[in-house]
Amino acid sequence: MRSLGGLNVPPIGFGAMVLSPGMYGEIDEDRALTALRHAIDEGAAFVDTSDAYGDGAHNERLVGAAVKGRDVVVATKFGLAVPEGESAREIPVGFEFGKLAVNAEPRLVRRYAERSLRNLGVDAIDLYYPHFPDPAVPIEDTVGAMADLVADGLVRHIGLSNATAEQLRRAHAVHPVAAVQTEWSMWRPIDPDLLAAADEAGAGVVAWSPLGAGFLTGTVTELRDGDFRHNAPRFAAGNLTANNDRYAPIRRLAGRLGVTPAQLALAWLLHQHDRVVPIPGSRTPAHITENVEAGALDLHPDTLALLDKALAGFRPAGGTLL
Repeated sequence: MRSLGGLNVPPIGFGAMVLSPGMYGEIDEDRALTALRHAIDEGAAFVDTSDAYGDGAHNERLVGAAVKGRDVVVATKFGLAVPEGESAREIPVGFEFGKLAVNAEPRLVRRYAERSLRNLGVDAIDLYYPHFPDPAVPIEDTVGAMADLVADGLVRHIGLSNATAEQLRRAHAVHPVAAVQTEWSMWRPIDPDLLAAADEAGAGVVAWSPLGAGFLTGTVTELRDGDFRHNAPRFAAGNLTANNDRYAPIRRLAGRLGVTPAQLALAWLLHQHDRVVPIPGSRTPAHITENVEAGALDLHPDTLALLDKALAGFRPAGGTLL
């Protein structure tokens, strides 16, 4: 187990975003539930969702159905599924759709939480994040409203998602922050100052997209229709080919070690810090098992040195979400 600011979770969690239609193409409910229940059975009993995944309720309801009666740590996020009639602020992103819209005003925080509690069918949310900081709202104000939820027993731990080091420090001064969720993988390093701020706060780091949206599995050569990654510059045809060529030395190293590229990518990430927890998502039970098994891999210092050398030459073409 690993500690996220006192919240104990397994070393490999599960990102449920991929189980809603419109992310990696279509998926039916039975397949999604099978994948999620398999992840829990295999030990990835730390499930991450959001009220914005799917149609604004699908993903949370799916998670609620899968975790019912099970001992699972559930994390969810708020702020992007803005209630009808409410204003929102745009956040520029690196994907082709251009922008996201957020509202994390304190007056809406309880409303968001109560909606998620209904969707999930739980009495309390184990770990609750604002999906993105609202550029028009001081982070202290949003976290202050979240602290009220903790006091009322509706939320157990507070996290931040896609926040800066400064925002983490300011938020932690209002209420302890258990975890900061950020993109971190072999092809997207963490901001060193954010990691330092997490250490200062005693917070863990939840790594989203730890497999580079599937690229680091070494198996993505083209995308199907309806795949969300068509919006991602790193998956554009020319960039995808170039990135696969640049990633070849790491794929070969995985082969020599007798592990898959995905397992090597996850194990490498776990070796970067003792409080980082990756949340890969997959729709395939065999791949889920493969990901969970990476949590038990112990990489020799010589292997880590070889990886560092290979990664120094791996400069992906194209940008990422943020």
